[in-house]
Amino acid sequence: MSAFGDAMASLIADPHLGCDAEYRQGGTGAPVSLRVLRSSPDRLADAFGTEVISGSDILSLPIATLPDIAAGDSFSIDGEVLTVRHADRDATGTAWRVFCQR
Repeated sequence: MSAFGDAMASLIADPHLGCDAEYRQGGTGAPVSLRVLRSSPDRLADAFGTEVISGSDILSLPIATLPDIAAGDSFSIDGEVLTVRHADRDATGTAWRVFCQR
């Protein structure tokens, strides 16, 4: 494992940073239990000339945990379902950055 992979594993294992999640392929597949890093930054959007603040969710997890993630897949965290809009691999090929909607 690379230094980046080791760092990601340490962050996800930390009880103050990582959280338990269930992944479902296509939103309805068999659940896969895993840990992810979750951030929920507010985003500014323009709606007919008015700025609107909307919540977003970005999950980070090792690619080794889930080799393939696609739009329409879902993650459940603490009873909340997050639907994948798209997922990007990081530059090192170690981690996913998954953009979700609530």
